[in-house]
Amino acid sequence: MRARHVYVLLHIFLTVGVLVKAFDPITTTVVIGIGATLGRTIYNYFRESCDSKWIAFNATGLQNDLDTKLFGQHIASRILLKAVSGFMSNENPKKPLVLSLHGWTGTGKNFVSKLIAENIYKEGMDSSFVHVFTSTLHFPHQSQSACYKSQLQQWIKGNVTNCERSMFIFDEMDKMHPGLIDSIKPYLDYYVKLDGVSYRKSIFIFLSNAGGESIIQTALDFWKQGRDREEIELKDLETSLSLSVFNNNQSGFYRTNLIDKNLVDFFVPFLPLEYRHVVQCAMAEMKARDIEPNEDVADMVARDLVYFPKSERVFSVKGCKTIESKLDYYT
Repeated sequence: MRARHVYVLLHIFLTVGVLVKAFDPITTTVVIGIGATLGRTIYNYFRESCDSKWIAFNATGLQNDLDTKLFGQHIASRILLKAVSGFMSNENPKKPLVLSLHGWTGTGKNFVSKLIAENIYKEGMDSSFVHVFTSTLHFPHQSQSACYKSQLQQWIKGNVTNCERSMFIFDEMDKMHPGLIDSIKPYLDYYVKLDGVSYRKSIFIFLSNAGGESIIQTALDFWKQGRDREEIELKDLETSLSLSVFNNNQSGFYRTNLIDKNLVDFFVPFLPLEYRHVVQCAMAEMKARDIEPNEDVADMVARDLVYFPKSERVFSVKGCKTIESKLDYYT
């Protein structure tokens, strides 16, 4: 249907161009005006805009994605579904949604950010309203921190001015220079407007390996006690997680006002992945590639990874991060 509409618009537009030569000057002016209007219509048809045509939250889609594509993360799945659903259904939130995702590499932090974006924005991560910052790429030099702070403030203000439903993802927060992130503190606070701009409907997601050690230790303690990992609750992790992140002088969250002033809505722990979760990741990746899922292949992929502690081999060192490349080898 969409292709048909575009074809009709293009046909009319081209026809107008031909007819221009056949009319007198006055008629020609009218026809050119019509052509210009049609040109804008075609342009706007393809151009992403900050409205419900391009931005619409799919709660059912997010729940299904978390249930079928994210493995071994019962705490994160539950928190994120409730947090994002509640925020997106609120027409008048008091502040932006601020999520801080923590855990070892390959446990699903980036992947979950992608799922959230795909269930809010029609263009997903390719949306012009989704902005990703990577510390080592965008803020590499500590000597330039003052400049980075100014640029970051301008970038966020400009993009939220353009669309209040913007999403900002900060990757590698554990590698960000301490103090830099405090520059955006006002935008995350309970202000109705700042310089005429409201940030209350935006989403900020921070991704970090910081705090991963305390999460791993809790998961390992449960395993040693013979307890199921699904028994781990947020209360078992949240306090130690926020404190370890706040007091880590190598982290971008070191003594930050974002934590001190309680502006982070949820600290979301991502548990280390076990062998069975790696198998599930491999099976899901085969399905995503339209390959018939083969448990024997998934098992070979999982066995090829490195696990820790060295003697018990309980958790995957890289989680599911290298699954794609391993499948290329085994399929």
